[in-house]
Amino acid sequence: MVLTGSPDTVLIVIRGNSGSGKSTVARTVRETYGQRGMALIGQDVVRREILRERDRPGGVNIGLLDMMCRHALTAGYHVILEGILARSRYGEMLQALFRDHRGTSRGFYLDVSWEETIRRHETRPQRARFSPDDMRQWYLGRDILPDAMEAIIGEGSTLTETVGLVLQESGLLAGEATRR
Repeated sequence: MVLTGSPDTVLIVIRGNSGSGKSTVARTVRETYGQRGMALIGQDVVRREILRERDRPGGVNIGLLDMMCRHALTAGYHVILEGILARSRYGEMLQALFRDHRGTSRGFYLDVSWEETIRRHETRPQRARFSPDDMRQWYLGRDILPDAMEAIIGEGSTLTETVGLVLQESGLLAGEATRR
């Protein structure tokens, strides 16, 4: 066990399928928090843009995501990690990160049906980069981490409600936040 962060740092993990809204939620949480000192680490940025790696078991991005989160937490930053982060490939890393973090750790799974996923995809800028057929290959129904590590947020939750829940559960509401 390699402890990371401090009692004052917050780790937020937002998971869900492609098109579930996790990137939008993560960005909005950071914007709503409104202070410096919060790192936003996106699985797609690391895997696709930095490494140009396919999502596969044992991929380099898994360790890099872990290292980036741990480094930012140890430097005193709050961290939001967002991505599909499939349980079969990322679950062990996420469990270790939750276990090793000294501060508040909260996981959120955006549980969105296949039908709603496709509807949301049609409103995204990425809709031209990949098709519903591509997304069907990636879709994992209720890919929840074990041991109730995540709050499950249904597709009926609005962006405002979801962001409010993440901030409240993480202790980062404006009145509770520590200035950085």
